[in-house]
Amino acid sequence: MNTRYMAGISLAIMALGFLITLFMTESTAVFLLRGGFEAGLVGGIADWFAVTALFRHPLGIPIPHTSLLLKNKDKIIRSLISAVENELLNKESIEDKLRKFNMIGIVGKLATRLVRKRSVRLAVLEFLVRQVQQVPVEKWVAPIQGKVSGWIDQFDVKNAADKAVTRLIESKVDQKAFDFMAGEVYEWVMRLDTRKMLGKLANEKMSEVKMNGLMGFAFQAFAGFMEEDKLGGILQDMLGSTVRDMRSPGNAYRDKIIQEIRVRLFQLADDDERLGRLKDWAKRWVEGEDGQAFIESRLGDARDAALSWLEAERENGGRAVFAVYRYVWRRIAGQPEWIAAAEERVLAYVIGLVQANHFRIGQLVQDNLDQMDDAALVRMLEEKVGKDLQWIRVNGAVCGFLVGLVLSVIVRVV
Repeated sequence: MNTRYMAGISLAIMALGFLITLFMTESTAVFLLRGGFEAGLVGGIADWFAVTALFRHPLGIPIPHTSLLLKNKDKIIRSLISAVENELLNKESIEDKLRKFNMIGIVGKLATRLVRKRSVRLAVLEFLVRQVQQVPVEKWVAPIQGKVSGWIDQFDVKNAADKAVTRLIESKVDQKAFDFMAGEVYEWVMRLDTRKMLGKLANEKMSEVKMNGLMGFAFQAFAGFMEEDKLGGILQDMLGSTVRDMRSPGNAYRDKIIQEIRVRLFQLADDDERLGRLKDWAKRWVEGEDGQAFIESRLGDARDAALSWLEAERENGGRAVFAVYRYVWRRIAGQPEWIAAAEERVLAYVIGLVQANHFRIGQLVQDNLDQMDDAALVRMLEEKVGKDLQWIRVNGAVCGFLVGLVLSVIVRVV
């Protein structure tokens, strides 16, 4: 039952009881009841007046020292703000509470509970899919071209070439490349069609040789004696043997050729003109249509690959999201010093934020109360504390009734 109705009923009972006892035959019991109801009525009316006087003028009559809340509204608001700022939510209490929180741990536990839910993982993937789909690939091309072009301008080609050549030699890449090429040449030389080609080529060149005298006669006799197949076999064996020997470490010709390759490489690395032309060509290519098309194509491929992966993960329930989160969280958990430092930085930032904006708590209370008119303020206070205040009226009527009985007994005895 509404406490206001209960208070009104209690007062009505006292008034009705008092009226009834006035017309009853006089007796000791009636005398006692009349005294109780009379005192209860006085007590109920007095408490009704007191409770009502807090919020408004009783019966609308501007009796002095009534409607206390509205008359002291500003004072009450200032007291409320002071209590909130200095007692309930003062800076020190907030800071003490914040220091007791393990913020990173709380955030980690909350994030873990969320990531374990399939719906949350799918929501994350859906968000990522929308973001990737909206990536303006064509708008990224020009900035990337500019960045790459600027990087080429600042790039020290000569130093890079020198380091590259040095690294190649230290890693014996030149020797490995030579051995690879020599192996390929050997395989080509030892083929049957190569033998035929060498024999035919040698026979054609020998027929073009012009010599006179005994030397010419001897040479023509040799050429007539040798067939294309024999000439090809001789040349094939000579070339194959030479290439095979060059693949053996320590071979003088091999070492000389590799040394010449190294000299040429260092000369190329030291050729400013060639390196400059290479740098200019690279810059023109990047800034040109070919470079633009290449960059745009690669960005498109990257976006398509990302979308395909995200779609596959969405069908898989977003397990990769949890795997990534678990990996990151384990890496963080394995660095307690970093966690402590991060916790301290976050705490310092939050405390600084609270200290810098603590005054806004009072401002918020002030603004909210200023937006309420007198009727709304009274209604809010009655809703919050009015129920308890109505019990004062009930208690006043009951206590008055009991006190009236006691006084009536004393009067009758005396």
